[in-house]
Amino acid sequence: MGIEDALPEEGILTTTIEAVAGWLRRASIMPATFGLACCAIEMMAFGCARYDADRWGQVAFRASPRHADLLIISGRVSQKMAPVMRQVYDQMPNPKWVMAMGVCASSGGMFNNYAIVQGGDHIVPVDVYVPGCPPRPDMFIDGMFKIREIVLRDPMGAHRAKVLEDLEQYRLEAPATIEMKGLLR
Repeated sequence: MGIEDALPEEGILTTTIEAVAGWLRRASIMPATFGLACCAIEMMAFGCARYDADRWGQVAFRASPRHADLLIISGRVSQKMAPVMRQVYDQMPNPKWVMAMGVCASSGGMFNNYAIVQGGDHIVPVDVYVPGCPPRPDMFIDGMFKIREIVLRDPMGAHRAKVLEDLEQYRLEAPATIEMKGLLR
């Protein structure tokens, strides 16, 4: 005999607060844009009528990091912009996620020199990488759906604190950042 046998005929809905909050958060992602190069044009196209970000509950891009929960790095990050990007990330409230859009934001792209950071994950922890040079808006949409799945199953409260503590301990013991690509929270 399981719990389903004891439920009344009308039915009852059982879930967790984390599941409901995750469902609500994934339907209201507010991104902070960090458009640095040609990928930013494709990111802007995502908000236009043809691709219409509003269909998935994503409201307009935020200019203020204090109103955003997703940082989108689009384009090459120079050594001079790296501290600014870190400051924007630090100003965002928790929970927050990061998407690296384009090959330059993911790995430095074709710019293998002293002036360009070889991937946004050297500055902030990246959750989703969107490939392409520049990636088309439909690839960006796919990245947004991957972010939405991460947001949906992201823990809250004490569970989140434990996950973040374990993740921080792993990062302290981990090898160089360039070898950690693809890690999810």
